[in-house]
Amino acid sequence: MGYGLGAFLLAVGLILALAVTDQVNGVDLTMVGWILALVGILSLVLTAVTANRARSVRTTETTTDSAGRHVVSDRRTDI
Repeated sequence: MGYGLGAFLLAVGLILALAVTDQVNGVDLTMVGWILALVGILSLVLTAVTANRARSVRTTETTTDSAGRHVVSDRRTDI
């Protein structure tokens, strides 16, 4: 998905929910609009979270001390 799809779903959903007054048999266009708007917001939030998560560097270092023990250090740096 992405920002574009989320914004598109949000826009179409809000148009259906708030601006369209047509009737379709068996379909509540207002409810479909609210559902699309909710999915669009969820898509935008998830895209922002995953994009922010990908902007960090994770470094793992393994060393052996003089006694023969392995020491593993893990470091995460946000960019």
